[in-house]
Amino acid sequence: MDAPVTKSSPRDVFLHGLLIVTLYMSVISFIVLCFQYVNVLFPDPLTFYAQAVFNSIRWGSSVLIVSFPVFLWLAWVLEREVRKDPAKHELKIRKWLVYLTLFVTAIVIIVDLIILIYNFYGGELTAQFFLKIIVVLAAAAAVFGYYLWDLRRTQMVSALPKQAALGSGVVVLAAVIAGFFIGGSPTYQRDVRFDERRVQDLQSIQSQLVYFWSQKDHLPQELSELQDSISGFSVPVDPLTSQSYEYVLTSDLSFELCATFTQESISSNTSAVQPLPVSPDGKPIGGIAEENWQHDAGRTCFDREIDPELHNQPK
Repeated sequence: MDAPVTKSSPRDVFLHGLLIVTLYMSVISFIVLCFQYVNVLFPDPLTFYAQAVFNSIRWGSSVLIVSFPVFLWLAWVLEREVRKDPAKHELKIRKWLVYLTLFVTAIVIIVDLIILIYNFYGGELTAQFFLKIIVVLAAAAAVFGYYLWDLRRTQMVSALPKQAALGSGVVVLAAVIAGFFIGGSPTYQRDVRFDERRVQDLQSIQSQLVYFWSQKDHLPQELSELQDSISGFSVPVDPLTSQSYEYVLTSDLSFELCATFTQESISSNTSAVQPLPVSPDGKPIGGIAEENWQHDAGRTCFDREIDPELHNQPK
């Protein structure tokens, strides 16, 4: 007689389902982290935005720190149960989820190779692209290889699961630690976010200054003149100290805005050309282009001059 088939219990569905979900979360967040590290090491001037990279590093690290230990614990629990009761290795829910994982990783590997060959023929194999392809291929191949072995194995007592857990744990720990060196400590990240807010405040003030000039044909003497109860604009202040930003009128068409920053800016993050401010009807209202918001740590001033030729003066 054939041995009775062990049926999947709700507990089995829960544990195996959560195992696969945390596996996917861990692999995806690991790949995201590696992608951001490649972006930092080989930045693309056209697409690199430092704060977005740091945000992705924070998210990837957060997901990995939570999901990967849960995955390892679930894998340990289920492996222990298989050793005690080898029939659990043949559970339908286990087989379905393992085959689903093999299917997904096989598709990823195939698509990854297709993209690699396509870009090879197009001559676009940059170091950044090549490293990202390697990351995806290595992660997918590791998952595919392990679960293919798990599906085919006949000996339930094996040292490979423990070795795989230790190896992947070392790799994941290294990826998370690298985030602190590349993305900076939580304190540094908080400082960077405050500085980014300061730049945004200065940009907002600048837009209002240009709009004020376009409507009144002169710049204000003080920032308080920009207050507008009808439009609801209120002059922003430093988000940390609540001190007013410095404004100096240097000529009829030029002014200076100053703020005190905590960290030095990353050039690729703040040197982009900013769009001209627009009026409510969508028309440009200013004449300031090629804005550069790079700054050092400490007090930094930005000189701006309005170009009247870029704006039709009110009659």
